Amino acid sequence: MASPVHPLIEAIQPIADALGASVHGAERVTEADLPLFWEGELVGGLRRPDLHDALDTLLLAVEREIGILRSEMDRAQKQEAVALLNEWGAFTLRKSVEDVAEALGVSRFTVYNYLERAGGD
Repeated sequence: MASPVHPLIEAIQPIADALGASVHGAERVTEADLPLFWEGELVGGLRRPDLHDALDTLLLAVEREIGILRSEMDRAQKQEAVALLNEWGAFTLRKSVEDVAEALGVSRFTVYNYLERAGGD
């Protein structure tokens, strides 16, 4: 029988999922993890997401935030998606404009226009 999951681990799991991170029990915590303490006792660790998947994670978060799949977004929703991605720092990643353009089914030029519009609001 598996041991019960600590309440702190259960509480943090949805946050970790949304960020593309993972939560591990105390027995699997490494030095690279963010330790999770409960009443002074190490109960687990939060493992940072692999940045190779960061943009995909952010694109999925945009779909959840806006409430519609990228493939079904209209122009206004795509503009909102680009604005959110910009707020979240997605465009600091290498080749992100090209990748976001492809994911949204628009041109790089269009993404730059959406970014300019988002900056003007």
